Amino acid sequence: MLFCEDWLLYQGCPAPSGWHAPPAEFQVQDVEFTASDGTRIHAWWFEPPGWQPAQGATLYAHGNGGNLSWRGRSMGRWQNETNMAVLAYDYPGFGRSGGRPSEAGCYAAADAAYDWLTTTANVPGDRILLCGGSLGGAMAVDLARRRPCRALVLISSFASFPDLAQHHFPWLPARWMVRNQFNSVAKIAECSCPVLIAHSPVDGLIPFEHGRRLYEAAREPKQFVSMDGYPHMDFPNDAFYPVLRRFLQDNAPASVAAPN
Repeated sequence: MLFCEDWLLYQGCPAPSGWHAPPAEFQVQDVEFTASDGTRIHAWWFEPPGWQPAQGATLYAHGNGGNLSWRGRSMGRWQNETNMAVLAYDYPGFGRSGGRPSEAGCYAAADAAYDWLTTTANVPGDRILLCGGSLGGAMAVDLARRRPCRALVLISSFASFPDLAQHHFPWLPARWMVRNQFNSVAKIAECSCPVLIAHSPVDGLIPFEHGRRLYEAAREPKQFVSMDGYPHMDFPNDAFYPVLRRFLQDNAPASVAAPN
């Protein structure tokens, strides 16, 4: 268990193997920034035509497999559905990012991405939508409890890594054996922003109860979406997007137009 933990948790695919070009129908820019520990982090910046910083941006943290290039079309759809720019970054050791993955390194990458949005893209903190899918939910929650944001969106995310390890290895004292914590269920109670959580009852990797526990621990205003019949993915199903648009409209900061 101790030997395999990082291999199971961080299944990143470095470039150039398994790397996909960005979808041609979207304006995608390669950007790089440096985390506080000195690691070079690579990201994709999706910017809608005519976009202005006041429209806001989504900071997207993906799941534990592959790299950001595997989610290109999904990020493009997110841009279209929200009318917001999207910044998606890779963790250390994933894609074109340097270093090796670790819990601290993933948090540092998230902070560096947030800083790029506020300083280089000039997006106000209260216009940043923090979104995390699967493992990425832990990075989104950690940011949301410390940094200004418009809202927090979690998709198919777990309550904590020890809890998830115990679920998959019930015959071991797994929760006491793992080093990585990613304790989102404790941190989400410290988040003061609106929270939207989506999970599937048939998720075979992260049990539905993890999404419910995160929802129960979150403060109001909050909303839960059951993605019925949907497998484990770090982007939502089609039925989720109308709910997302309504959620953003209901929780829009002053002077921000709701998505169409």
